[in-house]
Amino acid sequence: MRFDYLAPPTIKEAISLLSKYDGKAKVIAGGTDLMNLIRTKMIKPEYVVDIGHVPGLDYVKYDDKGALSIGALTTIRTLEMSAQVKERHPVICQAAAQLGSMAIRNVGTIGGNLCHASPAADTAPSLIALGARLKIVGPAGERAVALENFFTGPGQTALQRGEMVVEIQAPSMPPHTRGVYLKHSIRGAADLAIVGVAVIATSNGGCCRNVRIVLGAVAPTPMRARNAEEALEGKEIDDALIEKAAQAAADESRPITDVRGSADYRKEMVKVFTRWAIRGVIPKEEAVNETTHIIQRGEK
Repeated sequence: MRFDYLAPPTIKEAISLLSKYDGKAKVIAGGTDLMNLIRTKMIKPEYVVDIGHVPGLDYVKYDDKGALSIGALTTIRTLEMSAQVKERHPVICQAAAQLGSMAIRNVGTIGGNLCHASPAADTAPSLIALGARLKIVGPAGERAVALENFFTGPGQTALQRGEMVVEIQAPSMPPHTRGVYLKHSIRGAADLAIVGVAVIATSNGGCCRNVRIVLGAVAPTPMRARNAEEALEGKEIDDALIEKAAQAAADESRPITDVRGSADYRKEMVKVFTRWAIRGVIPKEEAVNETTHIIQRGEK
């Protein structure tokens, strides 16, 4: 497959090229997803616009209110290893650690993982659960889009002509808030998720609030399990309620059957992994230890 390789040195020039070659160009950053698509001839771009050399898009920083900003060219490995992110948004580190091999994480970028728009993208569920937004720039200027609304279908996003993602923004996690991301796959982190589940909740005084449950790989896009969230919101959590929420998440999911698993199997795994993830955000030592043990062993 032949294509013209373009390497703009600035965001402005990248936007100009993407506008000029709209529909014919693809953006490359780390290239871990795009090059596979080109090699397998799933896409045939006439132009590849490499933004990897645009300065100022590789950073992880916090403001004085604890809100997180991540440059689109920040590698997955950087997020996995960031001491600040581990302290303030550990669920992002959990998700990053479960994306691909070490080699992939060293090259792949957070912007690329999101813009590839795979339903199984490992970084998406946790960021959606956190209420993350994307900073997008294009010919008309700058705009912000909630990550929850960014994905429009498999491989499809809300990006318009000439636009590119430059930053991912996540608000601070309130006190007494925990997050868990669990991934089920055949060959561990190196493989695509069969099911991904992120749960974030604030638990104080026995009640669960601000519950967010996001599922990956079981619908055309990463999805909020809103009925499952509602089952837990404002309530004291017990085993019966966890089972109710886990079942609700499974019922809401819309998986397909493919070579990695049947739709029925995926639904059952949504129930199992949602149950584990909910237990992981409840401040009960035995539940947290169980989920941590599962993550450390890599059990799926």
